[in-house]
Amino acid sequence: MGRAKGAGGDARERLLQAAGRGFRVGGYGGIGVDALAREAGMTSGALYAHFGSKADAFRLAVVHGIAFLRDGVKTFQDRYGPHWCAPFVDFYLGERMDVGMEEACALPSFTPDVGRADAATREAYESELNRLIETLAAGFGDPPDRKRAWAFLAVLSGGAGIARAVKDEGLRAEMLAAAADAAKAI
Repeated sequence: MGRAKGAGGDARERLLQAAGRGFRVGGYGGIGVDALAREAGMTSGALYAHFGSKADAFRLAVVHGIAFLRDGVKTFQDRYGPHWCAPFVDFYLGERMDVGMEEACALPSFTPDVGRADAATREAYESELNRLIETLAAGFGDPPDRKRAWAFLAVLSGGAGIARAVKDEGLRAEMLAAAADAAKAI
């Protein structure tokens, strides 16, 4: 049986999760503090108490989301060793594309808003993105291949972003298959 919204658990973590979902669905400009707090079953005062501002909540949601992606990559690298890439691509452009927008990958979801965000958010994004690239690059051999990692990430993130934007399922499937082939070839 599920837990009622707002019942138990860590308030900050609930707010962070709610902020991530809210910003993914509505974008930074499309959701307010009251709606973010309601999503966590809390008050806007609680959000301000934990994060200080909507911008701070967004920044932390971005960092948390990219860290989640990095942890996922690391899990595949640990599980599959040097053959991690193809299973990760199949997962990322397969079953992860079946989740709702509120659970979508942070990278294609947040990047447009980060580009318009304050300097602190852009710096946090850049730092977390570099950590993700280091993890990806390490998975492409010794020495780590950052150029290959950037190309791989661009194809996956771009493919996921475009696929989420189209309505036609046939076009979506065609696009995801092409992106998967390109990512596996990198």
